[in-house]
Amino acid sequence: MSVRPNSAASRDIAYHLHPYTNARKNEDEGSLILDRGEGVYVIDEDGNRYLEAMAGLWCAGLGFSEKRLVDAATQQMSKLPYYHSFAQKTATPVVDLAEKVVQITPPQLTKVFFANSGSEANDTAVKMVWYYNNALGRPEKKKVISRVKGYHGVTIAAASLTAMPYVQTDFDVPIPNIIHTGCPHHYRFAEAGESEEAFTDRLARELEELIVKEGPDTVAAFIGEPLQGAGGVIVPPESYWAKIQAVLKKYDVLLIADEVITGFGRSGNLFGCETFGIEPDMMTMAKQMSSAYMPISAVLVTDAIYQTIADNSAKLGSFGHGYTYSAHPVSAAVALETLKIYEERDIVAHVRAVAPRLQDGLRRFADHPLVGEVRGIGLIAAVELVADKAAKTAFEPVGKVGAFFAARAQAHGVIFRNLGDTIACCPPMIITEAEIDEVLAGFEKALEETTAWVAEQGLGQVA
Repeated sequence: MSVRPNSAASRDIAYHLHPYTNARKNEDEGSLILDRGEGVYVIDEDGNRYLEAMAGLWCAGLGFSEKRLVDAATQQMSKLPYYHSFAQKTATPVVDLAEKVVQITPPQLTKVFFANSGSEANDTAVKMVWYYNNALGRPEKKKVISRVKGYHGVTIAAASLTAMPYVQTDFDVPIPNIIHTGCPHHYRFAEAGESEEAFTDRLARELEELIVKEGPDTVAAFIGEPLQGAGGVIVPPESYWAKIQAVLKKYDVLLIADEVITGFGRSGNLFGCETFGIEPDMMTMAKQMSSAYMPISAVLVTDAIYQTIADNSAKLGSFGHGYTYSAHPVSAAVALETLKIYEERDIVAHVRAVAPRLQDGLRRFADHPLVGEVRGIGLIAAVELVADKAAKTAFEPVGKVGAFFAARAQAHGVIFRNLGDTIACCPPMIITEAEIDEVLAGFEKALEETTAWVAEQGLGQVA
């Protein structure tokens, strides 16, 4: 794209360091500058419309123009624009939100701590695990296990949990006490001829062997997304979570469910824990909690964890953790209104009703020579592009083909996100079947053009 002098894009290049962006590439090409939103669409500074098939970053569940959320923010801003929750103080909407969140989450989770992002929530969960075990007189029980291709954020502990090179390289993470186990992606990691059941048995066995090797008295927690989002929308085999949980219970290892992406209806149930039969000791959430209209996240814990934390805070004089904007009243008011809308409009039923249109529509491309695997559940899906379909060979360099695809789709008015060469799709949950058809049409056009480009560049087997 050409960058006009004195445009927003040129000023962006001059002053803005973007997250998750090649800074030199941005200097050369500039960024897409969005100006406003309408339903599932965003509109750039030149008036071009794009169907946002990623809900931003997996998060704008109610789209980009929900007036009730704007009104909730405005009303709270005029009433009490800010207060904190330190030192036995808080604001009215925070109390209401805490009550609502505990009511709708798994019954064993009885207390909620508010933060501002998924990264902060997962960092908080790690600190709580350490604090909890210190309070119980178990100072060695500190290691936290996450999974290859798991994504849990980019703050120091969260980036250590996120087992992907682009988050860790040159950042001096992971920190000590973070270890990793296998990814439940049968397509990529199963051995030759290994069934999904045998693959799951092996992952559970490898987890147990890891805990035993590290020493059960040193392993405190396991964190996992019900389905892995930024790692490539990886849906685990059916029996995976039951077998993993059995190992964790055997060795007294807490289970942290990271619902930052899957929470609030995305998988076809209110929480991914329900979809996959997970019974967590802790749960983290963010993103669709406020439909991304205001930053807010949360960590929920069982009563046993809370009581231990409470006793230790009494001994020490305080629970010495929190953020200036923890439980911000405007964020809390917007989140509370978001949850009311989800309930009133039965967003879960809507997701279940329209999800087959997306899942079946993408699976139409399963036989395409560039498509290795189509996977997903509810309103989250991914299509993995490969250089050689029969051999499952990935493209080299990773991400070049995926980036080309995403750029072509954007040119056709649909925004996807390429995770390497996997094309992710996670539209706002209010999307209609007709709008899903627009997503699929954009996908098909981009796939046709990518196929021709791959052949022209000699990058893969497209015959």
